[in-house]
Amino acid sequence: MMQSMTGFGKAETTFEDKKITLEIRSLNSKNLDLNTRLPSFYKEMEAEFRKKIIGSLNRGKVDLALFYEANTAESASEINIPVVQAYMKQLASFDLEESEKLKIAIRLPDTLKTERESISATEKKAVLSLADEVLQKIMSFRQQEGESLQQDILERIAKIGQFLETVKTVESQRINKVRERLQTSLSELEAKVDENRFEQELIYYLEKFDVTEEKVRLENHLSYFSEIANTGHAQGKKLGFVAQEIGREINTIGSKANDAAMQKIVVQMKDELEKIKEQLLNVL
Repeated sequence: MMQSMTGFGKAETTFEDKKITLEIRSLNSKNLDLNTRLPSFYKEMEAEFRKKIIGSLNRGKVDLALFYEANTAESASEINIPVVQAYMKQLASFDLEESEKLKIAIRLPDTLKTERESISATEKKAVLSLADEVLQKIMSFRQQEGESLQQDILERIAKIGQFLETVKTVESQRINKVRERLQTSLSELEAKVDENRFEQELIYYLEKFDVTEEKVRLENHLSYFSEIANTGHAQGKKLGFVAQEIGREINTIGSKANDAAMQKIVVQMKDELEKIKEQLLNVL
């Protein structure tokens, strides 16, 4: 079953004097590209967050953000003056009163610091449990998106298969058209030809336009694509490779077509394949 690389998860918990919120969102990427945004108080947990995400999400551009709101009435906190000053410097270019700038700056991350220097084992356990909950949500999101992607992609693969059947029908008519066109041209020239030699040359000529091998390979690739899509997960890259092979056979059929009706079918197959490739960029 396919899984999408797009997903979002959010959860929150309360621990002692703080309300902790964790968000994880992911988009498509060739590899795992992880960015974390953590308050300085939780920086020591970054490696543990990374380990969990690598073990769960496999691939994608992943952004993790953790926020907390402390109950200042119960916690011993003080203003982090260097951080506030840095924010005020960044806000200097805005046309605002100094008091308004200060209000904005004081609400930004890390403007308050507590007396504690490290996270307790109990709090760390609570935060990691929160991460598990968020990851479960994002994986569920990816699964649902993947089901929609799979349905759309396999419908397009089936369409290419239908177009291939039409190619088989058109091809037999195409050979007859080529034969008739050559015979008509010879008749107009009023040239006398050896019928046996003509048939030999015609067979040699038509062999150049024969797409039997391409049809067989394309049919096999389509079948293999569907087989991969319906088994396992994290098959996006493999499906991408098979899609390239499908494109190669379609292009070869197009180059050998020498027939307007067949060229039209090839264009339709290419259109479906391009849409499949776009969708595959988001498949895990």
